[in-house]
Formats: sequence, C-alpha cells, structure tokens
Amino acid sequence: MDKLLTYLQEKTGSQLTPEDVRMMHPLVLAYIGDTIYDLFVRSYLILTQPTSVHKLHVKAISFVKAGAQSDTLHHIEGILTDEEQDIVRRGRNAKSATMPKNADAVEYRWATGFETLLGYLYLLGRQDRLLYIIGCILELDDKEDE
Repeated sequence: MDKLLTYLQEKTGSQLTPEDVRMMHPLVLAYIGDTIYDLFVRSYLILTQPTSVHKLHVKAISFVKAGAQSDTLHHIEGILTDEEQDIVRRGRNAKSATMPKNADAVEYRWATGFETLLGYLYLLGRQDRLLYIIGCILELDDKEDE
C-alpha cells in the first residue's frame, strides 16, 4: 500500500507531510481509513474463506459494520499509543452530517474513530504499525472462530 501512495504522490506532484496529515479533518482520515479496512477485510476473506461472492459480502459486512468496528477498537485500545488514542478521540468526536440507518450512534462514533486511526497511519506511511494493528485484529478473529 505504501507503494501506491508513493506512486500517487509522484504522479500528482503532491506530497503529504506528516504535519499535513495531522491537520486533516478526522472525517477525511476516516474516509480513507474505511477503504483501507474494507480492502483488508475483503482480501482476508478471499484468502481464508473460498466461497461465493454473496457469502463473502455477508461475512465482510460482519467485520465492517459500525458495531463490529467499535468492538474491534475496544479490543485493541490497550495496544494504542497516546498519539493513536488522540487520533481515535478526534475521529470519535468529529461531527458527521450523516449516520447509517442501521447503526447505533455511539458505535458509529467509535467506528469513525477506528477508521480515522487506520487512515492516519496509512497516510503517514506507518505501514509497520498499521500491519501490527491489523495482525491484532486477525488474532481476535481467530480466537472467535475457536
């Protein structure tokens, strides 16, 4: 993923500094974080659950819905740095103009914080940290399957 971001920055001539990323609105970070998490979940499911597209979609929803993201964030809170906790808080407190009809407001805000964190790490190029957090999420899923 870092090669994709590097490629786009070179192609557009637009570079993001760490300060640019820190100053971004939390909902912008959540916007890209949502995509990062969705790509991760879909890739994970394709690799681990060879089944129909419909069943993949249903399983993916179980990961990416607001309640599941909120739960995931609560499970990994203990491994987050102070900086990461601040980013989650910013995302959680951001005022969104819309909310999905099937989402609980509190869960949705926590899910937004989770997505904000993933977007933040991705745009800063902190791939190792992003992958570590994703690895912790995989461990949670493995434990639930037991």
